[in-house]
Amino acid sequence: MSKGDPSHNPLEQTLFDQSSEFAPLAETLRPQSIESFVGQAHLMGPGKPLRSLIEQREATSMILWGPPGTGKTTLARLIASHAKAEFIALSAVLSGVKDVREAVAQAEARKSMGGRTILFVDEVHRFNKAQQDAFLPHVENGTLIFIGATTENPSFEVNQALLSRARVFVLKSLSKSDLEQILTRLQMEQGVSITELATSMMLEIADGDARRLINTFELAKQFCEGREIDDVAVGNAAGSGHRRFDKGGDKFYEQISALHKSVRGSDPDAALYWFCRMLDGGVDPRYLGRRLIRMASEEIGNADPRALTLALNAIEAYERLGSPEGELALAQATLYLASVPKSDAAYRAFGQATSFVQDNPSSEVPMHLRNAPTSLMKGMGYGEDYRHAHNEETAEGAYAAGVKYFPDDIDETQFYVPMSQGLEDKIKSRLARLKALNKEAKVAIGKEERGQG
Repeated sequence: MSKGDPSHNPLEQTLFDQSSEFAPLAETLRPQSIESFVGQAHLMGPGKPLRSLIEQREATSMILWGPPGTGKTTLARLIASHAKAEFIALSAVLSGVKDVREAVAQAEARKSMGGRTILFVDEVHRFNKAQQDAFLPHVENGTLIFIGATTENPSFEVNQALLSRARVFVLKSLSKSDLEQILTRLQMEQGVSITELATSMMLEIADGDARRLINTFELAKQFCEGREIDDVAVGNAAGSGHRRFDKGGDKFYEQISALHKSVRGSDPDAALYWFCRMLDGGVDPRYLGRRLIRMASEEIGNADPRALTLALNAIEAYERLGSPEGELALAQATLYLASVPKSDAAYRAFGQATSFVQDNPSSEVPMHLRNAPTSLMKGMGYGEDYRHAHNEETAEGAYAAGVKYFPDDIDETQFYVPMSQGLEDKIKSRLARLKALNKEAKVAIGKEERGQG
């Protein structure tokens, strides 16, 4: 490609020119062939879909979805190289509609000369609807081939119109063996040896991210000043960074889901694991505390009402102690919630009652349930025939059997169905006995009304 080519993009070429002495090692050593690409065997192994597409020199609009440092940009470049297509890269963080229009103009110029253009949009989930719509028509008419890279679920973050025109390939975090292979290549190409402990540290720090591995290696190499890379150099290079953890993205919500389901499934060890994983990833302990409060009501409810109290106490303890001491109280609450009997009866009852209220008209409060603080209200019948439960004794204690508390025009409806778990089993038995008393009382009232009492 000559600089006279109207599709030439000098900025893009400068940023990714591998001969640049200022380019980071991760860019300088970016794989240039299918054979040198590491990882994603489910997509890039012999006969696998993405590898076959590249080998056939095909290019189609697609979205590469996966964690950071798993090869999304490299794959896009390999596709463009094999398809002999112009490669234009945009970052959704730095680019706007104007940049998209300029890329489209370059693609149109190249198309007029019989060439193809791949527009690669990194972090495409950060483009809003208007920005995504800006290049949709040009994807449809074949002016450009769109490849988007995202760490977020495209089902939620990419316009459905665009998503329907693109294949989605899911990339996975690199395995330990993948990272070891990359590290071996780094040693050979850079002529640097690494101690066994330093190797283990770098693999752990990388946490499935090739870019993080290469960056750590590059910094550690500088710290060791030409000597063998040891654990001290790696420690200095790593600093105090956390593991890969997106506090607002898919990994965040996946781990919350895992924690919640572990509590629901009564597996305290798994629950504690996910709790610690999230702390290790940098999540705010207060957020975890709020989630525990929610779980106490949603998953345990009246099977053990102490769960809610303990969750509230735990977050209060954290507020008083701070981190890291206060995190122990949250861990204690996590273990308790995962260990005690479960019931979602309160959660389901609340949902059903909410839907019932929303789906039905606003009924009047029955006269016998209305308070009558004035003589006028008493004269109008407010509070008439109300039976005070504490004035009536039954086998179940203070209870006015036969009284209806629903509006007159609504049949008595059961929302709350206690489970046979923990304290709720006792609640269930008591409510069943009260229901029997109600039935007896209503039969007696019916007989009186018919003059049979």
